[in-house]
Amino acid sequence: MPRVLLLSRQPLATRPLQEWLDDTADNIVLVTTPKAVAGAEDLLAESFPRHRLVSDYHAWAVGQAAEEAAREHGVDLIASTSESDVLRAARLRVRLGLPGQGTHSATAYRDKVVMKQLARAAGIRVPAFAAIDDPLDLLDFIDAEGFPLVVKPRFGAGAEGVAILRTMQDVTAFLGRQRESDVPYLPGQWMAESFVHGDFFHVDGIMRDGRIVHAWPAQYSGGLAERVRDHTQVSSVLLAPDDERTAVLQRMAAEVIAVLPAAPLPLAFHLEAWIGVDAVPVMCEIASRAGGALVADVYERAFGIHLAREGLRAQCGADLALTHQPVAPDPAAGWVLLPPGHGSFAPPAEPCPVPGAELNLLLKAGAQRQGVQHAVDAAATALVHAGTAEEVRKRMAGLMEWWRTSAEWR
Repeated sequence: MPRVLLLSRQPLATRPLQEWLDDTADNIVLVTTPKAVAGAEDLLAESFPRHRLVSDYHAWAVGQAAEEAAREHGVDLIASTSESDVLRAARLRVRLGLPGQGTHSATAYRDKVVMKQLARAAGIRVPAFAAIDDPLDLLDFIDAEGFPLVVKPRFGAGAEGVAILRTMQDVTAFLGRQRESDVPYLPGQWMAESFVHGDFFHVDGIMRDGRIVHAWPAQYSGGLAERVRDHTQVSSVLLAPDDERTAVLQRMAAEVIAVLPAAPLPLAFHLEAWIGVDAVPVMCEIASRAGGALVADVYERAFGIHLAREGLRAQCGADLALTHQPVAPDPAAGWVLLPPGHGSFAPPAEPCPVPGAELNLLLKAGAQRQGVQHAVDAAATALVHAGTAEEVRKRMAGLMEWWRTSAEWR
């Protein structure tokens, strides 16, 4: 196995990198944070003796520390576990002359304006969009396209910072949040796009050198930004192989990946798109990393491959475990994030009675919450499987009704 510099802020207690990778003590130089290894110091010393702890993971100084560690240990590859590291890792590869995703590819998969420009130029349908570098750009976009519209960070993930604007009062409220925003109101940071009406989907899998190795689409229950706004659950179900939208979405994913700058080594990807009444897919965005929430867990249940693990191992030089396109999920599967309510949590007194539903409580009794705070915020998660996609949906509906009547917020 080659020596790898690994950028990761994932907690070792919940993301067992030492189990996912081979010979970590000899081959992995880990750059991480004290918070990520809290309670796992012995594991860190045993599995990652070549490590660098950084207090502020997103500080510019981390890039310098990572390059120094890479040169000191003579690494052959750079790998990362989070979308926020995609560009940082790419820049390091270019500076050190190492293989993998470079800056042109990383920028196209991170900057939502660049990715939409490339997709639109290739004839792939995208919403009307524009870079928003000052408030007048936003007003120009409204004059041209009207309401409703969506304003989002160009480099965001998980619906962070996304705002749906339907009136001028919403515009005023968005502009008034400048001081509280984690994303600076500066040129190059924001974009606007027309609001798209339609069902929302995602396609996940592994790509290599501008082509899909394997992938499968799934349907969300709704938009992620709307979930945070309305404090609701969000769910996803893998589409059936005979669903007409399966082939449509697989074809769109292949077209998008073909037109964006390619990465020579395998990477996981996560694409989101809408399909409206005209049955034509509209691309939302694509990322060169595994999908969040339980996307990778459901993919593993259906196809035997955990996309986050497979994507990370591929970045570290390991061979792919799955190299062909499966014909169907086996079993059919989906996931749901059950939302935190307002008040003190009283979990259900009895186990979940829905067959094929695997519930995981994330909050303890008495935990105080005030609704959904971010796109993947949950009081509990569940993976649901069945013989068909339709049966998964029925079981999921039963699960959510049971949760509504059994979990309490006092």
